[in-house]
Amino acid sequence: MEAVQKENLEIDRLENFPVTFFAVVMGMLGLTLAAHATETALGASPIVSVIVLVVSVMIMIAVSAFYAAKAFMRRGAVAEEWAHPVKIAFFPAISISILLLSIAVVPHHRGIATALWILGVVGQGALTLSVVANWIGHRTFQTIHIGPAWFIPAVGNVVVPVAGAQLGFFEISWLFFSAGLVFWIVLLTLVMNRLIFHDPLPARLLPTLVILIAPPAVAFLAYTRLTGDIDAFARILLNSGYVFSAIVATQIAKFTRLPFALSWWALSFPVAALTIASLSYAQLTGSLAHQFIAGILMTALVVIVVVLLYKTTTAITARNICRPE
Repeated sequence: MEAVQKENLEIDRLENFPVTFFAVVMGMLGLTLAAHATETALGASPIVSVIVLVVSVMIMIAVSAFYAAKAFMRRGAVAEEWAHPVKIAFFPAISISILLLSIAVVPHHRGIATALWILGVVGQGALTLSVVANWIGHRTFQTIHIGPAWFIPAVGNVVVPVAGAQLGFFEISWLFFSAGLVFWIVLLTLVMNRLIFHDPLPARLLPTLVILIAPPAVAFLAYTRLTGDIDAFARILLNSGYVFSAIVATQIAKFTRLPFALSWWALSFPVAALTIASLSYAQLTGSLAHQFIAGILMTALVVIVVVLLYKTTTAITARNICRPE
């Protein structure tokens, strides 16, 4: 009897294993790419980035395995997440994780990177269309349901060219870049309207404000990979990332008073993206100021990820993660 109860408890926890766990994967792969960009800028051997990549892949495999088991054993729970006005935006984090992994693998094996990129592109395209179709046709969505997490599908589209341009897929990369940029502008208007004129974000979702930084930072990387140059538009994208960083910084005091939740991982990937964008700008222009900014951001990123890993591990050990919300 005790064994049956234990098995039922584990199944219940599996049912509550959230799709938002893929934000952890995005954060770790973001750290991997930021570490590699830092090593490249310093002319150092890619030792640290490879170690972080291995750890990131292990976490990605574990999270994917748990969520695949949930999809197989508890399809209804997955359907509930898909119908959730906030959680649905996290589903493209799955395809984004694959795309980020392809970027990380490019320096080591172009063939594997290409296969991962194609898989990520197919998944990203399908999930973006599905999420947008759901937004358009789902009448239960209200203004209060809109939040920075809704940027995730748009961010995924502008991630495509970062590896796509390196691998020679220019036309499809421009297609996804265009889609991501247009949806970012549309969603930015909706999200700012919600933040300014409606009730504040719930405390649990407040860390997702940092996602505001990601679209312009990733778009800068994608645009410069596609064009190979720094022009006025590239500067607008990068500086938009800095502006949103300053806006988010005004909310740091509120962050420190919040209890830990998986939404805290929203802090990691945007900071990683802005770190890499700053390093890229510094390399392309020789700007010492941007090298300094990148150094500060990289330090902050390492601290953020270390703290998040500690808090996540502690929460998992205490069984405070996979609970009904």
